[in-house]
Amino acid sequence: MPEISTAPAETPHTASASNPLLSVVVPVLNEEANVGPLIAEIRGALSSVCAFEIVFVDDGSTDSTGATLAALRNEVPELRVLTHSRRSGQSAGLRSGITAARGRLVATLDGDGQNDPADIPALLKAWQEDSGSSPLMVTGHRVNRRDTWAKRRASRIANGLRRAMLGDDNPDTGCSLKLFERALFLRFPYFDHMHRFMPALAKREGARVTVVPVNHRARHAGTSKYRIFDRLAVGIPDLLGMVWLMRRAPADITVFEAGGGAQVSDGATHV
Repeated sequence: MPEISTAPAETPHTASASNPLLSVVVPVLNEEANVGPLIAEIRGALSSVCAFEIVFVDDGSTDSTGATLAALRNEVPELRVLTHSRRSGQSAGLRSGITAARGRLVATLDGDGQNDPADIPALLKAWQEDSGSSPLMVTGHRVNRRDTWAKRRASRIANGLRRAMLGDDNPDTGCSLKLFERALFLRFPYFDHMHRFMPALAKREGARVTVVPVNHRARHAGTSKYRIFDRLAVGIPDLLGMVWLMRRAPADITVFEAGGGAQVSDGATHV
């Protein structure tokens, strides 16, 4: 994990921030014009839903993103700001934010404003209404994507290839809007670009994955940090590595603690 520093005050501002159900984790790089509106939307979406915190991870921005977040932190009691000492990538940003998160649940989304925070309550509802005994990851499916034709086409090809090779049965693994238990993520093996394979990694740990249709919006400010051919260049080796990981998934076993009463299975204890 890259070296990170936290904003100066570690004491939570409110009861909501000190003991939240949900941590919204947002990695950002050079998104100075987007962070303020996005934070306002997250607060608007969740203020009447549950106790929450917002964790932004500034991945070595070279514009005024860091200064903007520092100023907002004095105004927004739910906001926490982590800063990478150098640019380390989206997966590193997610790992830093989720590791620092205080909530039992984590919702993730991109910092460019294309994911709609208003969809987070729908993901939370799907998780709360689930009656399964194993962990659940709820993922968004961008049904009306606001990207270029070339980007949408490349995404369909990549999703199809991933589904065929990994069996993750997910139509849109590239959608950053996801909700899951923090403890589940901490069981994932970490590697760069792992954020592209989170549904498969969840299934590798014995979790279930469900899909919720979500909104998708055009980027209104800033520029994309990804290029189609850059994704293809790193995507194929990563996919082959994931095939290797899936074949070496943890054994499906049930563990009983000595002394009776407690059954430990899939990372959870059942009494």
